[in-house]
Amino acid sequence: MVRQRRSQVISDGNKADKSTNSSSSNGSSTFNGKPGKKANLFSYWKHFIVGTVLSIAVCFGYMGYLETRVNTPLDDKKVVTKSGLDVPDLFWGTYRPGTYFGLKTREPHSMVTGLMWYFPRQLRLGGDGIRHWCEQSDNLEKFGWLQHDAHNFGIQEIIDGPFRLLTSFVKRPGGFRGGEWTSRISVDFSTADDRMVDEEVSLIWYTALDEETMGYLEPTNSATKITGIRGKTPTLGEFTLKFTNTTGLLVHESFLSTTVPGIDLLKETVFASLRLSQDKSQKSEKIVLGGQLTSFIGNEKINPNLVAIQLTGKVPFAVDVVFESASSSNKQETLVGKTYTKALAWHKNRFDQKFEDVFGLKAKGYSEKHIAFAQAALSNMVGGIGYFYGASKVQSTYSEEPVNYWRAPLYTAVPSRSFFPRGFLWDEGFHGLLISEWDVDVELDIISHWFDLMNAEGWIPREQILGVEALAKVPAEFVVQKNTNANPPTFFLTLDHILDRFEDSLTDDRLAVLDRLYPRLQAWYAWFNSTQKGATAGSYRWRGRDADSQLELNPKTLTSGLDDYPRASHPDASERHVDLYCWMAVAARVMARLADLLAIDGRRYRQTAEYLFDNELLDSLHWSEYANVYADYGLHTDAVKLTRPTPLPRSQNRNLEMRRSVLKTPEHRLVDSTFGYVGLFPFLLHLVRPDSPKLGRILQDLRNPELLWTPFGLRSLSKSSPLYMRRNTEHDPPYWRGQIWINVNFLALRALHHYARVEGPYRVKAQSVYGELRENVVGNVMRRYFETGFVWEQYNDRTGEGSGCKPFTGWSALVVLMMGERY
Repeated sequence: MVRQRRSQVISDGNKADKSTNSSSSNGSSTFNGKPGKKANLFSYWKHFIVGTVLSIAVCFGYMGYLETRVNTPLDDKKVVTKSGLDVPDLFWGTYRPGTYFGLKTREPHSMVTGLMWYFPRQLRLGGDGIRHWCEQSDNLEKFGWLQHDAHNFGIQEIIDGPFRLLTSFVKRPGGFRGGEWTSRISVDFSTADDRMVDEEVSLIWYTALDEETMGYLEPTNSATKITGIRGKTPTLGEFTLKFTNTTGLLVHESFLSTTVPGIDLLKETVFASLRLSQDKSQKSEKIVLGGQLTSFIGNEKINPNLVAIQLTGKVPFAVDVVFESASSSNKQETLVGKTYTKALAWHKNRFDQKFEDVFGLKAKGYSEKHIAFAQAALSNMVGGIGYFYGASKVQSTYSEEPVNYWRAPLYTAVPSRSFFPRGFLWDEGFHGLLISEWDVDVELDIISHWFDLMNAEGWIPREQILGVEALAKVPAEFVVQKNTNANPPTFFLTLDHILDRFEDSLTDDRLAVLDRLYPRLQAWYAWFNSTQKGATAGSYRWRGRDADSQLELNPKTLTSGLDDYPRASHPDASERHVDLYCWMAVAARVMARLADLLAIDGRRYRQTAEYLFDNELLDSLHWSEYANVYADYGLHTDAVKLTRPTPLPRSQNRNLEMRRSVLKTPEHRLVDSTFGYVGLFPFLLHLVRPDSPKLGRILQDLRNPELLWTPFGLRSLSKSSPLYMRRNTEHDPPYWRGQIWINVNFLALRALHHYARVEGPYRVKAQSVYGELRENVVGNVMRRYFETGFVWEQYNDRTGEGSGCKPFTGWSALVVLMMGERY
């Protein structure tokens, strides 16, 4: 457009000059002609300069437009149409997965409430000993949900030294402010051997408002034996929190009413208020909360936004915390004491029945102990669903500095309450396989929230760090998300699973969700197809690898989700990644399925799926005739190692960091000396034809103990691979270089189950390997849970022991689907 406009201006100028030159009305042509040439030249340069300035302005304007696209929402209708009080069943919940026990509402600025506890004899300087956030360093013997239905109730067990805490809650609908609930905290000894006389535990129940929540909080003694809390917010209206000592003996209570600078500093604020007080009746000192602590800005008093109640009891004892809304006009019997116990038992029975209806483990012959394990794994998944609000920090290729994404909510499960209490894009697709089996509407709501985070480019940040509590748990180097970086589009797996399981029972409301979702799926697919395409037709390449890295043995591919899994040693634009190729094939197929369901023209997706599922294309790009494996392609050499540089003479630094040494010039080739999860993807995602001899070879390699097979599951990298269990830097231990990961083992079992049921020469072999692998994986995960109290992030390929972080009831909870054979 700029060029056309400039051309037109010059052309119009020339016409005007010709008219002047040809005129004879003002004298001779000689006289009129000479000034006309000067005017023509002046006019030309004037328009040239104006055009150039306009071009530069347009160019800068366009660059500015490109800069802003990274934090501009996609211009399409939102998928989420209801939240907050519009979905009363989900309004309150345990949506703070990073805390041991906390509740909040599904609204941007929710009141938060929850539990801290400590043992008076073990409280140390700095607040060590106070439990609040789920921390690996607390070294608890066990914590996690035993039962949780994602809606109305949950029961959690916490083993902390000699003590056992049971935290539970039950919600009850009523009024027009989101209903009411009661939580019970029971404290006992973890074993009979631990029982001690006069042992005390202090519970601290707090309620807080963030800096943007309007309203008030205050302690109250009105009509209560124990100090309670009352308050008001625009959404909740007026409410009270009352405390009842249902069993045992409370020996002390105190309270704190103060201002907290941020809800990420609740523990620090509580600890700073603790002081010693003389108990005259027992002639001893007690640790008490600070009471009413007034804060000021200058001379202006600040209203408190934190009220905490401390209750110290002799073990065993129990306390009920009752939240009541003033909006509930038809008051039922208060949900406390025996009434609460009865309601909790009703929910437990209902949960047991639904669990059996969905997974059928009792019918499969599992024992009560094994069913309890499976219930705990599922419950930790759905009990770990959080509701976050905030803005990611993102960076575009067109901007020099990171910028804030728009502020938005996210309803999502998390991989680990202790180590990863936030949303991860590729993890969430795996989570959805289990959540949708339990409650498809909850899963559709989760997917909807994720896709409302899509920007104008069709990109979704792969890690969601929303709100101060989430941000406080993330190292600074992982905060900024770059818009060139993808993550496996596993939500297509979830949607495929939903269509397989529920297509014939999709209600109008569910179809409406899919209809609103579809344009965003189109934008997401288009973003992948344009930004992650490879240099060779039909190929794909993960962006985000550091070609200049000198400290890594093999530059990580964080965007693939497989982190340090070995790829081509020298990243460049020629790379072809076989796992991404397979993800795109599945994505195209699911897009075509959804188009058919929604009566939309999906021919281009069907054609793309047929193109990518063509084994001749796949084999031409990724099959190694030499090694008989599927593999990546790129600039590669296996001859690399970490060495410590020799310091210069008289150098003060005698311990330089180890760097990569390349012992042989890399060449463009298939990376077929490495065999592991990546090479399995054509099998894992069902691209290999059932009659292909390559499937027979994969099944043979799968079962080979010298390659991937172990008594505990499939290891991530074969023992014959050059980087098997090698450190990637001197500081980074191996991660995806041999350990057993449950999400990929689930995909392997799903694939074996598929190939055992379709026509082909390898059905019997697939069925045999399936039975063995399922027994190995399920047996080991359960065994380690009973030994340690946790489901783990990964498992050692030599011993089967859990490793990585714990509890990890994100995709490791897929073991429940394996037990129920729900693929």
